[in-house]
Amino acid sequence: MDIGNVIKKYRREKDLTQEQLAEKAQISRSFLSNIEAPSLAQPFSLDIFYNIADALEISPSVLIDTSHYSDNLD
Repeated sequence: MDIGNVIKKYRREKDLTQEQLAEKAQISRSFLSNIEAPSLAQPFSLDIFYNIADALEISPSVLIDTSHYSDNLD
């Protein structure tokens, strides 16, 4: 699972649309969509990374926790 899928997982757990998370993270919905799309692997800055974590109300370390990256997680 890549970081975009982890972001999507937490966004869905928080019951947020892409539009809502993008607004909270101060990015466009299309940019967030590109981040979440596994085939695109959109690069993004640390500032955006921290904004997304803040918007999801989770620690940035949660998004990079290696347990998310096992093959057993969808």
